[in-house]
Amino acid sequence: MDSKWQGPTRLALQRGCFIKPFCLEQFPVISHVINSHRFQPLDMNHREGGFKKGDFLALDLGGSNFRILRVKVTQDKKQPVQMESLVYETPEDIIHGSGTQLFDHVAECLGDFMEKQKIKDKKLPVGFTFSFPCAQTKLDEVRASEQGHQETRVVNDTTGTMMTCGFDDQRCEVGIIIGTGTNACYMEELRHIDMVEGDEGRMCINTEWGAFGDDGSLEDLRTEFDREIDRGSLNPGKQLFEKMASGMFMGELVRLILVKMAKEGLLFEGRITPELLTKGKIETKHVSAIENKEGLTKCKEILTRLGVEPSQEDCVAVQHVCTIVSFRSANLIAATLGGILTRLKDNKGVARLRTTVGIDGSMYKMHPQYARRLHKTVRRLVPDSDVRFLLSESGSAKGAAMVTAVAYRLADQTRQIAQTLAEFRLSKAQLLEVKKRMRTEIENGLGKKTHDSATVKMLPTYVRSTPDGTENGDFLALDLGGTNFRVLLVKIRSGKRRTVEMHNKIYAIPIEVMQGTGEELFDHIVYCISDFLDYMGMKSARLPLGFTFSFPCHQKSLDAGILVNWTKGFKCTDCEGEDVVELLREGIKRKEEFDLDVVAVVNDTVGTMMTCAYEEPTCEVGLIAGTGSNACYMEEMRNIETVEGNEGRMCVNMEWGAFGDNGCLDDIRTQYDRAVDENSLNEGKQRYEKMCSGMYLGEIVRNILIDLTKRGFLFRGKISETLKTRGIFETKFLSQIESDRLALLQVRAILQQLGLDSTCDDSIIVKEVCSTVSRRAAQICGAGMAGVVDKIRENRALDHLDVTVGVDGTLYKLHPHFSRIFHQTVKELAPKCNVNFLLSEDGSGKGAALITAVGCRQREQEALQA
Repeated sequence: MDSKWQGPTRLALQRGCFIKPFCLEQFPVISHVINSHRFQPLDMNHREGGFKKGDFLALDLGGSNFRILRVKVTQDKKQPVQMESLVYETPEDIIHGSGTQLFDHVAECLGDFMEKQKIKDKKLPVGFTFSFPCAQTKLDEVRASEQGHQETRVVNDTTGTMMTCGFDDQRCEVGIIIGTGTNACYMEELRHIDMVEGDEGRMCINTEWGAFGDDGSLEDLRTEFDREIDRGSLNPGKQLFEKMASGMFMGELVRLILVKMAKEGLLFEGRITPELLTKGKIETKHVSAIENKEGLTKCKEILTRLGVEPSQEDCVAVQHVCTIVSFRSANLIAATLGGILTRLKDNKGVARLRTTVGIDGSMYKMHPQYARRLHKTVRRLVPDSDVRFLLSESGSAKGAAMVTAVAYRLADQTRQIAQTLAEFRLSKAQLLEVKKRMRTEIENGLGKKTHDSATVKMLPTYVRSTPDGTENGDFLALDLGGTNFRVLLVKIRSGKRRTVEMHNKIYAIPIEVMQGTGEELFDHIVYCISDFLDYMGMKSARLPLGFTFSFPCHQKSLDAGILVNWTKGFKCTDCEGEDVVELLREGIKRKEEFDLDVVAVVNDTVGTMMTCAYEEPTCEVGLIAGTGSNACYMEEMRNIETVEGNEGRMCVNMEWGAFGDNGCLDDIRTQYDRAVDENSLNEGKQRYEKMCSGMYLGEIVRNILIDLTKRGFLFRGKISETLKTRGIFETKFLSQIESDRLALLQVRAILQQLGLDSTCDDSIIVKEVCSTVSRRAAQICGAGMAGVVDKIRENRALDHLDVTVGVDGTLYKLHPHFSRIFHQTVKELAPKCNVNFLLSEDGSGKGAALITAVGCRQREQEALQA
């Protein structure tokens, strides 16, 4: 080697070794570490849902200047966003002062801006870019007391940048700030964010990656200069990654390197000036200038101001130091961004990721080589991705306005949904009014003069007493009340060890039989009885029979019931106005295979009451809360004007499902209740039942969902054929959706089973709709029951009543919240009654047998007396 080059070459090699720690080769390692780092969630998961047009304010606080913008979002394709802004300086004493001083300054600037814009009297939504680490639980609402209570959404500057770029490019799902500080955000899958409820959809994550390495994970990459900067900072041990990569510290890194190189005789012939030793004398803008095309000239000017007299070789070396430090910054940012891009690719499960990264910050914008280096390294680290880098022209403040526009749209949507469901949320005063009206209808049904016009018919059952324990024998029971029909053999044994043994079979009733002729229905019933008797080997026995017939009937005796009208989807001809016991007997005669002794026709509520009374003597009320809704109770004979006699009590089948058929509930019926009624088989009938029974709750929900979808709040505004299908929402789906143990992903799975392509947000709304509808059902059912138990208490002139209600029905048994809300409502509306609720394990069948046994006993007693 030529001797004239030996000195400079050795110096160059020494200089090269000196700054080698800044030349990173562990990019993939950094990508992996950043990929596994824990990030902070930001509740901004509705970016893709669109923006609400309007007038918004945006505040940007993150440095020595405070910027306020007025942003108008329009539907003008040429200029969809119009902005006006003012910049206010934040004095040093306020930056280092109290929080109160800072936010007083913010409010003062905001007031000045609004006055200049002549909008001081307007209540505009505010987006607040607050570029400091925040743990957010939601897009927080804050109040600016002097500015008309603006609604404020707090946004990090990275999120604002992503939103700004996202307005122009829908693929933008990452935001990065590379300036005085550095940070990033990206759209993460909600199922991966353990800190936030929900498992479907995405949410923007503010990574706060400036703190990356605070746990020691970057120690092998940090140099002595990084450590010296950290020791001299205001927050030692914190924001270590930011101190290695951001513009705030780049100039100081260069200065510390130059000082040490000078001390070791590698620069400036070993001369060190006081200026070179002064912290902050080399800034990031100087680093950018030195690396520019005219860099050597600029370098000489900058170093001369620091009191050193650099040679041409010194300037080349300093330029090289600046390049290495800024290149390291670009590589560090590229490596961490590579980790995020890899995560996005894995989340999406795609072979090649196509995405856009929105970027802002002075380093990225002003440094001559920074952007090119960053892009090149990212593409080298994530070769299976097509990444577009989009510069944020308007900064993060426009993004804050975009977030606010999204949030405002969602808030408006939430308000409209709340208004829709508000009609279902009944106050205590409204529920007391329902109770009062139920009492009025009860009196009308019991009265001789008012009975014919009464909607709550209060039908006598001729069941005059509950079981006394002496019932004994084998009985056949039939249970007809829905789409299934049961035949039971019930063996009742009296004595010290009372037992009830039951055998049964369930038979389906096809829809064509439910809506065919009466003869077809009763022939089908007799066919089922015949099959059961064959199954039990008892066709030759003439057994006493109790017929649970769960439809409104006028009874003239225990074994005679005139069908008033069909309910629950039945429409058989030639039955209404006929004695159903006689129709059954005629069917048995047509079959000519067996004979039965029909002792009692029983309503399912009465069967439920009798079953529970067999176990608990205080049971004097029966309730069915299932496919249909009805109640019965033991009324004083003196009050039942439609039956002769004043002594004792008789069970009255209320048939309360028709409560409201005279219009007395119209003030609490909604448009959805009316739609369900209009499309039912018995329009104008059973209005109370249609508001609180399992057969109709799903239809109410379906009608609400159709309305919300038409208004664009659900299922992307598309009404599917499934949603148009009547009866698609069964009670069991409501019960499943409202289960507290069910995550939103499972709710979505249920909706998908129903053919409804829903998002996480759809699932939340559907769950709220179901909850609101079923809560009202439980409350108005509770209001009706409160009227019944108070009636019993007043009948007996008691200050306090202890009574048991026997309950049966799938809604009561299977719905996760119905029984609790029902109990609570009864307690609140009938405070002088201590009501115990006893679940009937097999009300209708067992109860029919018990009533038949009581009837047989009474018949025997009457025969002996005769």
